[in-house]
Amino acid sequence: MSAVDSKPAHSGLDTAAGRPEADRRMLGERLLRILVPVAMLGLLVLIWAWYVTAYNVPHYILPSPKRVAQAMIEDRALLFTALLVTLKITFTALALALIGGVALAVLLVQSRWIELALYPYAVILQVTPIVAIAPLILIYAPSTQVALLICAWIVAFFPILSNTAQGLKSVDHNLLNLFELYGASRWQMLYLLRLPAALPYFLTGLRIGGGLALIAAVVAEFAAGSAGAGSGLAFRLLESQFRLNIPRLFAALILLSLTGVLIFFATTFISHMLLRKWHESALKREN
Repeated sequence: MSAVDSKPAHSGLDTAAGRPEADRRMLGERLLRILVPVAMLGLLVLIWAWYVTAYNVPHYILPSPKRVAQAMIEDRALLFTALLVTLKITFTALALALIGGVALAVLLVQSRWIELALYPYAVILQVTPIVAIAPLILIYAPSTQVALLICAWIVAFFPILSNTAQGLKSVDHNLLNLFELYGASRWQMLYLLRLPAALPYFLTGLRIGGGLALIAAVVAEFAAGSAGAGSGLAFRLLESQFRLNIPRLFAALILLSLTGVLIFFATTFISHMLLRKWHESALKREN
C-alpha cells in the first residue's frame, strides 16, 4: 500500500520540479524569436554600411544607413504627417471592411439565394486589379480621399468576407444537429454556435486584411497621383524619387515597412488574446 501511495507523490514532485524548467525553456524560445531577427537586422545594416563605404557608392544611388537616419530626423515633420494620412485611410478602410465583410458573410450563410446572387460579384471585384479600376473610382468619387478610401476598402474587404463565410460554414454538423434537436432558432444557432466557431477564421481574415489595407492605400495613392499638404507617404515616395532625394525615399519606405509590421503584430496579438483560452492553435503556442 505504501509503495502505491509513494508513486503519485513522486510524480507530483517531478511535475513541480519540471514546471520551472519548462517555463525557462519557453522564455528562452521567446527570447530567441526576438533576438535572432534583431541580430540579423543589425548584421544586414552593418553589411549595408560597409558596402556603401568600401565601394564609395554615391548617396543618390544607395545612401548609407547614417544618411537615411538623418533624413528620418530632419524630415520627420513631413514624413510623419504623411504617415498619419496613410494610417487614417488604412484604418478607416479596415474598419469598414470588417463591418461590411462580417455582415455580408452572415447574410451569405443565412440565405442560399443571397449567396448565389452576390458572392460571384464579390469575387469579380476582388480579382480585378485595383490599379485598373482606380481611375474610374477617381472620376466618380466626390474627392480624392474618398477614392483612396474606396480602393483600400475593396482590397481589404474580400479576405474578411471569404474567411468569415468559410468559418460560418465550417461548424461541426454534430453540433448543428444537437442545436436543432433542442429546438434552437436560426439566430440562436448563429449567435451561440456559428459566430464563435468562425472566430479563428475571422481573425485570420483580419490579419490578412490589415496588411492589404495598408498596401491598397499606398497603391491607390500611386494611381491617383494625389499631391499637396494632405498627401500620404506614397506621394512622398514619388516626390523623393523625382527629386533624387534617395535618403528620404528610404526613410519613407522604412516607415511603411514598420507600419505594416506593427499592424501584423497588433492583429496577431488580438488573435492570440481572443483564442488563447480555448483554440488549439493558441493553446499549442502557450504550451
